[in-house]
Amino acid sequence: MISRCRSCRLGLVVLALGCSKPTTSPGSQSSAPAHAAEPNPAHDGHHHAHHHRFDDAEAWAKQFDDPSRDAWQRPEAVLDHLHLASDAHVADLGAGTGYFTVRIARRVPSGKVLANDVEPDMVRYLGERAAKEGLTNVVPVQGTPSDPALPEAVDVAFMCNVYHHIEDRSGYFQRVGALLRPGGRLVVIDFEKDAPEDAPGPPPAMRVARETLVSELTAVGFELVRSDTELLPHQYIVELRWAP
Repeated sequence: MISRCRSCRLGLVVLALGCSKPTTSPGSQSSAPAHAAEPNPAHDGHHHAHHHRFDDAEAWAKQFDDPSRDAWQRPEAVLDHLHLASDAHVADLGAGTGYFTVRIARRVPSGKVLANDVEPDMVRYLGERAAKEGLTNVVPVQGTPSDPALPEAVDVAFMCNVYHHIEDRSGYFQRVGALLRPGGRLVVIDFEKDAPEDAPGPPPAMRVARETLVSELTAVGFELVRSDTELLPHQYIVELRWAP
């Protein structure tokens, strides 16, 4: 997941998108480093800020990959919606502990998944998880808050539950656009501005309205292809192409 640092998740921790609704935070457990912040993965406003630290990937994985997340995140339905080619090269920006990474990898057996994050421990965990699950098409990538630092161009840049953490969106997404292959797509999933306060996700003040997101991304060179507000109960899906 991307460290919610200055431009974050982007690398994005999405969230790292592990926006489930746990009752406790790994940061408060003895397994987390004493110096780590205690961000609430429920994103319900407690300790919520742009700068998060995710130093103990194994502890955070219990939250980010909690099976209860599937009910509202609907990962397989999301991937059906994307219609990924079996040989597609996909960047999972702010991959965190790999909630979407491993699922995408199974959808592109002849392709590749660049699992990007700004947190070194998340990048380490992504590599180990891919090896344990026999996913040889996953490549962990260490990014920075301002640059995904992808080693090659991709067909799809995917980001879930991370956009609202990024501060320098203009600079970051210009770099993302430059890394898309001809005809490539940027897919962003984030929380509806008017989602109920008790829904998963950040506090209302941090949510980014779909219209705002589209306006910001078209201003840096993207063009809206389609958007969906029906598939997920609390989030929108926006798909764009690079057209500077």
